[in-house]
Amino acid sequence: MTTPILLLNCGSSSIKYQVIDADSEEVVASGLIQRIGDGESLISHTYGGQTLQDEHGFADHAQALSYLVKLFDRVGPKLNEIVAVGHRTVHGGEAFRATTLIDDAVIEKLRELSPLAPLHNPPGIAGIVAAQQALPDVPHVAIFDTAFFSSLPAEAYTYAIPRDIAREHGIRKYGFHGTSHSYVSHKVAEVLGRDYTEMNQIVCHLGNGASVSGIRAGVAVEASMGLTPLAGLVMGTRSGDVDPGLHAFLERSLGLSASDVDSLLNKKSGIFGLSGVTDFRDLFDLMEAGDTDAQLAFDVYVHRLVSYIGSYLAILGGVDALTFTAGVGENAAPVRAAVVNRLEHLGFWLDEEANAVRSRDPRVISRAASPVTVLVVPTNEELAMARETKAAIGVESPDPFDAAVPVG
Repeated sequence: MTTPILLLNCGSSSIKYQVIDADSEEVVASGLIQRIGDGESLISHTYGGQTLQDEHGFADHAQALSYLVKLFDRVGPKLNEIVAVGHRTVHGGEAFRATTLIDDAVIEKLRELSPLAPLHNPPGIAGIVAAQQALPDVPHVAIFDTAFFSSLPAEAYTYAIPRDIAREHGIRKYGFHGTSHSYVSHKVAEVLGRDYTEMNQIVCHLGNGASVSGIRAGVAVEASMGLTPLAGLVMGTRSGDVDPGLHAFLERSLGLSASDVDSLLNKKSGIFGLSGVTDFRDLFDLMEAGDTDAQLAFDVYVHRLVSYIGSYLAILGGVDALTFTAGVGENAAPVRAAVVNRLEHLGFWLDEEANAVRSRDPRVISRAASPVTVLVVPTNEELAMARETKAAIGVESPDPFDAAVPVG
């Protein structure tokens, strides 16, 4: 028996996809469509060990998905075998606390929630609608980035603003990257041979977007991202935390509108704003060449991360494991070293040789006697999405985080 599931992750100008057999948990096909609505789109599609690359003009996600359906029919795998479509959905607000079968009411609610994630939810909705038109005879499932953090206590998610405004408009901390934080934290328990519900963990998801979570006895109690994915850590192009008064200051001093400031903080700040690059490989090259702006960008990035880890350590009352994941977390050994070495006095003891090893496998990078275990665990959000989708459509499935499944 096979249970092929199509997984879609629609960004503002891209569609990332995989087909995963939810029984064998093997990746059947994968691909990426970039620059949708921006001239010639770039397509990369891998199936049967072969990768096809193409260029095509797509005005919107509907055109791109229509092309994708024809590409599957021409190159494979055949979409008539797909049993469900799982959609990464960034913001579920307070309405969606778990993976949900999509119907018209769900789509309408997602539209209502779009002001909470204006850069993420609208393209996600467009992808859902287009996929439903292309594949109308299979169930479509929404997997929410915010769901894992629906367990945050009120003291953690509440902003100190007038309560009536907050309640009426759903203004609170939600947290994001939840699928990754959940997958990775469960994988940590497996690697260490521990009971998930008896561990305190801090997980650092460090990619172009970056976030950190505090998990007490298997329950998320803190998250660095807030109402939107802008809050928290320094990221590739996002500022992370700034003084809330900065918006009014920029309006008064530079005449920027609220939209201008939002664009500045989301697209022109972070590592890019400080150094002119977003890729940490480029940043390290600049640092090696003596670029002081690049060095400052690195130092600010590490300082913010250490600050969050320290505060979560206090909130959790002790921690068993600190884990790095996602593109930067998995591959940038200098970032891990700088962070862990600054935490040495708190019981985080790095093994420099283990940290220098490059591998796609989950691994411990702390010394054997370290009071806190430090790990690198590759994330696999698509696999987690496939498991969630399979469970949502009622197909018998193992625990979505079954320890027997290896990290890809």
